Amino acid sequence: MLSLSELAMNPNRKVTTVCYGKKQEWDDREEAQAYFLEAMMNSDGAEHDRYSGIYIQLQNGLDYCTDEDDDEEDES
Repeated sequence: MLSLSELAMNPNRKVTTVCYGKKQEWDDREEAQAYFLEAMMNSDGAEHDRYSGIYIQLQNGLDYCTDEDDDEEDES
C-alpha cells in the first residue's frame, strides 16, 4: 500500500478560521472551503484578497486559517 502523501488533505475535517476578527470553528473543512470560495467570487479588491488567502490556507490543509497579517502593524 502507498503511504499517505505529504500533499494529501488533512484527514481532520475540523478547522478554525479568523476573518475580519471574527473567529469561527467549522466541523467540516469542505463547508468552510465552499463558504470562502463563494465569498471570494462575490467580492473584489482587499476583501477578495482576504477571502482568497483563507481559501488557499484551507486548500493547503491548515487547521487554523486567518486573514490577519503581522506586517499590518509595521505599516503605520
